Amino acid sequence: MRPDTPATPSETDRANHVAEAERLERTAAMYPEDAEHLLLQAAAHYELAESRDRATTLYDTLLSAAPSGTLNSPTLIRALKAANLWEYGHEAEARAIITGVRTAAPRDPGPWVIVAESLEAHDELEQAHETFTEALNLLLPDPASGDVEYAQHPLLLGRHRVRRLLAVDHDTWDDLADEVNRTSVSLDELHDPKRVWALGSENPAELEAEITRLRAELGTYREALSRPFPVAVLHWPSTEYAELLSAYPALSSEYPSYEAHLTSTEASLRELSESGTANLGIVTGTVPSYEAFAASESSSPEDASLLPQYATTLAARGRAVAWPPAGGAGCWCGSGDAYEVCHGTGR
Repeated sequence: MRPDTPATPSETDRANHVAEAERLERTAAMYPEDAEHLLLQAAAHYELAESRDRATTLYDTLLSAAPSGTLNSPTLIRALKAANLWEYGHEAEARAIITGVRTAAPRDPGPWVIVAESLEAHDELEQAHETFTEALNLLLPDPASGDVEYAQHPLLLGRHRVRRLLAVDHDTWDDLADEVNRTSVSLDELHDPKRVWALGSENPAELEAEITRLRAELGTYREALSRPFPVAVLHWPSTEYAELLSAYPALSSEYPSYEAHLTSTEASLRELSESGTANLGIVTGTVPSYEAFAASESSSPEDASLLPQYATTLAARGRAVAWPPAGGAGCWCGSGDAYEVCHGTGR
């Protein structure tokens, strides 16, 4: 079994996924303006139910609208279709679609990630490496600039993982992958081939050794959680802020402008400090993690009351950076200026 092979769903799980997919299809018929988004969700549920033929039918239904220009992301849909086809035995067709996606050279990282990971999942490591590299040459030609969008992180991380499996030495993009890694485990350890493959091994000794290592890491994580965590204020980087309000415009009442958001963040921290609150910090939000948090709370990301809860959760996970920054350190807002000459001027 490969390490990334999902567990076989139970009959109940399959039935639930099919029911949800069919509900989404009915909803798409009622709201054609949202059909692309809804049908992609439905296709994902069919894949989870192992009804891959029905998922393919939905991808084909969506792609039939491509000539009219009504799709937001036809290349992404083709990539998803290719990955799905390969999973149930249509390798030749999947490879042809993947070649087409690479030739199209989309500016969106999503299709690149899907086809590269599909190649990787089927042990086409050289092709996966080439695909990740093509994408980064197109979307991030100057890794030294350090200007990386969040959506490009999976390209850097995926390429690093494949290069570790290929035993290739680090390059500049790998160094950048280390910088964007948000876990407490280094990428070299996280992507250690022995560790990756141990998770898919059928050798009980290998599995037991990896379980022991994971338990040790979990103990360290629990110890960190047992320590008091900061009272944290939530900060959105400019790109995440724009994506957040684009996806959830109702939050504009909470965040009327980016400048106001930065000013409010600093003002909140100063007010807490002046009231005697110690151990203050700032946590950085991302739209994907916020959406996942909202889903875990069975709520909508547009519910502004989730924002302080999200900040507290990030702080509890050790994601907070102490405030105020140390003397001479860069400002928390990401401007590149020292805190004392940026948001710290009023202190």
